[in-house]
Amino acid sequence: MKLVEENIASNIYEIKEDIKRYSPHPENVKLIAVTKYIDSDVMAQLLEVGVNIFGENRAQLIKEKYDAFASEGIKGIEWHFIGNLQKNKVKYIADFITLIHSVNKLSLAAEIDKRAQQNNRVIDVLLEINIAGEETKEGYRYDELIKDIPELIKLKNINIIGLMTMAPHSSDETLVRDVFKKLREIKEEFNDKYFHGNLTELSMGMTNDYKIALEEGATIIRVGRKIYN
Repeated sequence: MKLVEENIASNIYEIKEDIKRYSPHPENVKLIAVTKYIDSDVMAQLLEVGVNIFGENRAQLIKEKYDAFASEGIKGIEWHFIGNLQKNKVKYIADFITLIHSVNKLSLAAEIDKRAQQNNRVIDVLLEINIAGEETKEGYRYDELIKDIPELIKLKNINIIGLMTMAPHSSDETLVRDVFKKLREIKEEFNDKYFHGNLTELSMGMTNDYKIALEEGATIIRVGRKIYN
């Protein structure tokens, strides 16, 4: 157990140093520990080294983990949903989730809005955009999102605070960088046209590409394997 703790502490330190090195505004960057394959013992170790934002991609599993920590009186954790969210699973997370990264259709946004209202909450969300147009990935196509924005911004119990994307798993750094740059440009465009500067977050970059994402303005990076190896 001690070895795991030392590895995690060392890896977290390295990632935080990378944030300082590669981000133009490191003070604005949040590190999400992807914990979808991690048990509560290791998550407790993350808390010990100052990481309190956990990212999960299954609604019932994140609910179980939330309940486990809450039952022990452990507070101060941010719970982020980072995977493809089905409408019928929103009810499991609506009363506690901090941020949903993956709003990719109007019907999902409407369900989150409904469940948030039932829980007397306003839930922060990101709009997921499939920049590279990959068939195997979820996310709005740009033209589809443009059509939905007028309805999205009418929803009173969701707070759209930014955008999210996943770059192709590629060794071509130019391709990866272009995806992240495009998301940043869309954020700037949307802030001018629709959101009056209220889009502040760019969730982009994972273990393989977070350094490039940071250079292109990521404010949230989602890291899993790099933390635990």
